[in-house]
Amino acid sequence: MALALACAPKETAPVKKDMCVQMYSARSIINHDNYADVLKTIAEMGYTAVETASYDNGLIYGDQPDVFKKKVEGAGMKVLSAHVSRGLSAEELASGDLTAALEWWDKCIETHVQAGMKYLVTPWMGLQKSIHDLQVYCDYLNEVGRRCKAAGLQYGYHNHAYEFEKVEGQVMYDYLLEHTDPALVFFQMDVYWTVIGKASPVDYFERYPGRFKMLHIKDEWEVGQSGMVGFDAIFKNADKAGLQDFVVEIERYKHDDILISFRESADYLLNACFVKPTYSK
Repeated sequence: MALALACAPKETAPVKKDMCVQMYSARSIINHDNYADVLKTIAEMGYTAVETASYDNGLIYGDQPDVFKKKVEGAGMKVLSAHVSRGLSAEELASGDLTAALEWWDKCIETHVQAGMKYLVTPWMGLQKSIHDLQVYCDYLNEVGRRCKAAGLQYGYHNHAYEFEKVEGQVMYDYLLEHTDPALVFFQMDVYWTVIGKASPVDYFERYPGRFKMLHIKDEWEVGQSGMVGFDAIFKNADKAGLQDFVVEIERYKHDDILISFRESADYLLNACFVKPTYSK
């Protein structure tokens, strides 16, 4: 088990830190009626903001965006980011016609502006079959990013492990980084999936400095317990990455009571010397 470096003597309370949590982590225990209560419990552990994973035709977790924002703030947290996705069909990839997809995004962007979001993030696109299809997606990401920027939002892409595979001889993640506009598209690196993809987060920070405004801080189980992910090196290179906010995500749990997993992950980060109180510029 990887152990955090203590920031202060044990009798001293941990320093408060900006820690966003991905609501997908609590998918098994939250619903439209109880999410505010669950968030209040999570906020008491030290989490300060939320990233959503539920958008449907103008509603967030079944609520109008202003209602969602009010509930989150009432629970003692702030609304920071959203995972939203509208994939392209085979026909759209072949033609390059993004009209219908961008109409979907216009409504999505409007909804999340009303909810008070800072970021919108596309969480996946699948391993592409050709450079042609990958380039269509790059053009798509750039246009969505342009529309987000015009609305006052920042737009990013979140990876899994498959992006580190090759498409026609080129590493998909590298192609995405090199064919999207840094002024329009940032990357929310999922550090766990990057390691699973046999890549080094820090190497990518060095090769593409400033592109990673957000990180998904994730582990095999609870954060900091597997020893697989070099969180100390990742956070020590946060300036090089361009980090402004990080999001804790827990996909798998060792505990039947998943709130224990939330607390253990929070405690690890709160007590880690290498994690600053904030990265906001």
